[in-house]
Amino acid sequence: MNPAEDYIINQEEPFKSILLQLQVLVETSVPNLELKYKYRLPFYYLNGKPFCYFNASRKKGYVDVGFWSSAHLSVHLDKMITEGRKVMRSLRYYTLEDIDAEVFVAVIQDAEAVNHKGFWK
Repeated sequence: MNPAEDYIINQEEPFKSILLQLQVLVETSVPNLELKYKYRLPFYYLNGKPFCYFNASRKKGYVDVGFWSSAHLSVHLDKMITEGRKVMRSLRYYTLEDIDAEVFVAVIQDAEAVNHKGFWK
């Protein structure tokens, strides 16, 4: 197992279940992703470029899915968190039931379409 998978598997509940569900959704929605362990987080790369990351914040009680190309995203922006960040946007989940698979997959597919554009607009 690589360190990114260890990060996911070794989380306490409900974070572990949330992360596993998100992992399945990401990996079944976008082919050719590579899961790495960067910045002490599970980080997906697409065609050698950063794509999205998972961050389980036990202290704050949620899992964030941050999108590298978030400056270029155009779907479900009303559901994304920017809180204290200039460019980065994320989807945030407190429980497994918070995950709306349709919304998540739509954002993932939008991120895939704009990933080549990079971090800044």
